[in-house]
Amino acid sequence: MPSKRKISYICIGCGAEFSKWSGQCPSCKEWDCLEETYAEPGGVGCSSFKGYSGVVSEVRTMADVKSEDALRFSTGISELDRVLGGGLVRGSVVLIGGDPGVGKSTCLLQVCCNLSAKVPVLYVTGEESLQQIAMRARRLGLPDKHLKLLAETRIERICQAALQEQPKVMVIDSIQTMQAAEVCSAPGGVSQVRESASQLTRFAKHTGTAIFLVGHVTKSGDLAGPRVLEHIIDVVCYIEGSRDSRFRVLRAVKNRYGAVNELGVFAMTETGMKEIKNPSAIFLSRLDEPMPGSVVMVVWEGSRPLLVEIQALLDQSYSETPRRVTVGLDQNRLAMLLAVLHKHGGVASYDQDVFINIVGGVRVMETSVDLALLSAIVSSLRNQPLPDDMVVFGEVGLAGEIRPVPSGIERLREAAKHGFKRAIVPKANVPKKGIKGMKITAVRKLSEALEAI
Repeated sequence: MPSKRKISYICIGCGAEFSKWSGQCPSCKEWDCLEETYAEPGGVGCSSFKGYSGVVSEVRTMADVKSEDALRFSTGISELDRVLGGGLVRGSVVLIGGDPGVGKSTCLLQVCCNLSAKVPVLYVTGEESLQQIAMRARRLGLPDKHLKLLAETRIERICQAALQEQPKVMVIDSIQTMQAAEVCSAPGGVSQVRESASQLTRFAKHTGTAIFLVGHVTKSGDLAGPRVLEHIIDVVCYIEGSRDSRFRVLRAVKNRYGAVNELGVFAMTETGMKEIKNPSAIFLSRLDEPMPGSVVMVVWEGSRPLLVEIQALLDQSYSETPRRVTVGLDQNRLAMLLAVLHKHGGVASYDQDVFINIVGGVRVMETSVDLALLSAIVSSLRNQPLPDDMVVFGEVGLAGEIRPVPSGIERLREAAKHGFKRAIVPKANVPKKGIKGMKITAVRKLSEALEAI
């Protein structure tokens, strides 16, 4: 008599597994996030790779391990190579997520068509037909003679086809449509996504095939599926950008082969995603005359400085709770900096609606934006424009002190290269020999910065 399948519940947020359902996950404390799944008696997995997690290893010393740089190769797009850490690594699994229509499939189709002339490439689609893929490639004018396509959603069949074709690069579009035969749940569920990603990862490590996975995102902007999905794979990248903007930003949030939080900038055109060699230029498209509430800052993204314009608008509030709206910036940090500005700068904004915008759709995560943000707020509040040839950066502490930021000299050199003549920076970031053609004002406290502004 066959044994009854055991039912378990998996949290889609943290991946924890429980025997009983509850409204709140006991592990991560999220509500309504447990999904029902079935635990197979013998475990699940591709029959060809069951229980296999890579090459059988032996204990070795660190000195015996050689660095094989030849295992990394270029994708043909320098901005994508930058985000990946210098190129694509054999046997790696890269997950690219983003909103619908942001350009995930378009970008990977360009990569596949360019690489197919040099190495075998297999593009697996579970959402579109082969005719749709071919129509898109021809519309973009891509070389499609050597690219091989496969319309399939069953992981076992994909692995068998890949074993026959032996591609160096394979694209799975998308991981949410894939399903394993031994998992009894609908595609896109926690069990299916986890098992599909696990089998593909084992296949990549065993054969040395570099695999791109396309991932959907939820309304909150997180990758759909269990959180364990991000732990299984090697690289996690997000394509950011709104539909009303032609610019796209590719950001790495996890990378086992390179720097985290590296940034690549693209422009969406009629012929696909075009890389931007000088991203600072597109974020500095300012008006001919200076306007209040606008200032240029220098942020550090991955391995390079980036000049970005920040805008602030303060308006009289007629409600009991003034609005605090940020685009591309942490809203909680804005509230903290407004309190510091009032306490140590003597500038109150409790009766003002505050709106902050980072131009170009860039999301700034570092604290070097603090001083530039407060400068833009004071400029808008007093309706006095700041000089258009000035850059500002620095971290502001709760005591009103201006703290230094990493790579200060490189930031100033990048600003000078774009024609900026003045800078307000933390005192510890001022270079000893200065920057040719630039007047640098060093500040230690918020009050000194406001006087300099």
